Amino acid sequence: MHLTVEEALSIYPLSEAKLIAGSKGTHRIVKSINVMDAPDISDWIKEGEMLLTTAYLIKDNLEDASALLQTLNRRGSSALGIKLGRFWDAVPQELIAEAEMLNFPLIELPFQFTFSDQMNGLFRAELTRSTHVLQGMMEKQRKLMRFALRSGGSRPLFESVSEVIGYTLAVISVRGEVVYNNSPYTEKQLLQGWPWQQPSRNQRLRIGEQSGYRIPLLQGEKCSGYLVYCGIDPLLLPVEESLFVQGAELISYHIHSGAEDYFEHAGQREFSGLLRRCLGGGLSCAELAQAASRLDIGLLAASFQLVLTDTASTGEARQSELMRVKEEYIGHPALQELKGVHLILEEGLLSLYPGAAHSPETFRDLLNVCFDNLKLGKGYYPWAAVSNCKAKPEGLKEAFAEVKECMGMVRQWGVFGHVVHYRQLELNLLLGQLPPEMMERYCSGSLRGLLNREPEYVKEMLRTLEVYLENDGHVNETAKKLFIHRNTATYRIEKLSELLDVDFKKIDDLMRLKLVFMFRRMLSQD
Repeated sequence: MHLTVEEALSIYPLSEAKLIAGSKGTHRIVKSINVMDAPDISDWIKEGEMLLTTAYLIKDNLEDASALLQTLNRRGSSALGIKLGRFWDAVPQELIAEAEMLNFPLIELPFQFTFSDQMNGLFRAELTRSTHVLQGMMEKQRKLMRFALRSGGSRPLFESVSEVIGYTLAVISVRGEVVYNNSPYTEKQLLQGWPWQQPSRNQRLRIGEQSGYRIPLLQGEKCSGYLVYCGIDPLLLPVEESLFVQGAELISYHIHSGAEDYFEHAGQREFSGLLRRCLGGGLSCAELAQAASRLDIGLLAASFQLVLTDTASTGEARQSELMRVKEEYIGHPALQELKGVHLILEEGLLSLYPGAAHSPETFRDLLNVCFDNLKLGKGYYPWAAVSNCKAKPEGLKEAFAEVKECMGMVRQWGVFGHVVHYRQLELNLLLGQLPPEMMERYCSGSLRGLLNREPEYVKEMLRTLEVYLENDGHVNETAKKLFIHRNTATYRIEKLSELLDVDFKKIDDLMRLKLVFMFRRMLSQD
């Protein structure tokens, strides 16, 4: 039984009783009812128990009556009902005053009804209420199931769950950001006590003047946010709490499906949807720029660049990994300052960042740090393709074409590192139009002085030369990448200069050798 004293007094035949003291305590919860028929009854009283009596055991001693009242209050009893007409014709004023001081409900029961009448009335009312609750629960569960099975996101997720369950709610990210809130409470009220401890536990809490219920949004053991139901009935049955958990599980599933980032702020989420439409041809770049200005997103107002990230996984594993990459991008302090916008497309995770915030080398290093933090299995290390910087919104689709083309080349050739800038591949794209026979002749002619040596020696020297060119002629970096001494690297470079008849201080000679390795890469793929 879970009724307040006030609700119990509205149920027949207890509605015929009279509250004579303790009106400020009628919010107390009635969990059970007992009859006072033993002198030591106060030793057996449970919290929330309403006690009914004829006053037989206290009729001759007002001090015992006062002591009983104080003990009941201390033990958390909900109320005391006294049936008049048998031993007392009226409740003593001293006892009424004591109950009023304690804010303890004291009830004058009508003589014509037995205690069993009062009990049966309350039990019937509680049974009716519980049945009604269970019927409502079943209907809500059916609605949640229909929503979960519906294909496509035709209705907003949070609003739908709130409507079905019948309570306002707030969704809070693990960074303490309120990303959705249709409750009357402020962000400060919702985040009271942040950061919260023990994120894996469901917890009742106090929000303002009402009760709330907080549930962590989990995927496995990882907490990605919190769902807080607001203004809930303090007399919720356990089965009703299970409905809250089902709503949280539904939200967790949709969040981790990767179709939409529900933890973005409303403005970012709206812009992400418009960006998707723009890239799909349903919105012009100029209209997208106007929307960005309206939403106070300044990414298209100045120079910008696109980053396309993907992994070797497929299906749900790919979606999950892309979401993890996105979380790393958002959580990295330096990238977080850029206030990028991210969305998951068929091509991978697309990120829009300011164009001039970092040098290409620094930006590449930041992305690589995020990849290292993921600690994915061997063979699942992500790739990222970075476009050239664009000065105007009209360059958005060109930047998107660049990262797609760049990603295609990375997948095909796979030798440019895990973060590749489009400008690194522009020359490859241009030279790729040459006939293979011409490439082969160029490579053979440029490497003639080396290729007539022993195969193992040729392989070792070519690898040294390739790493040397990749590191822009820095001997220290070359030695580090090859795990050899600097003097060994210097000796090999000098020997290569002699064998190939080139001067590594001349731009023309370096360019010729760069072309050799570009052609060799293209020919090996063909």
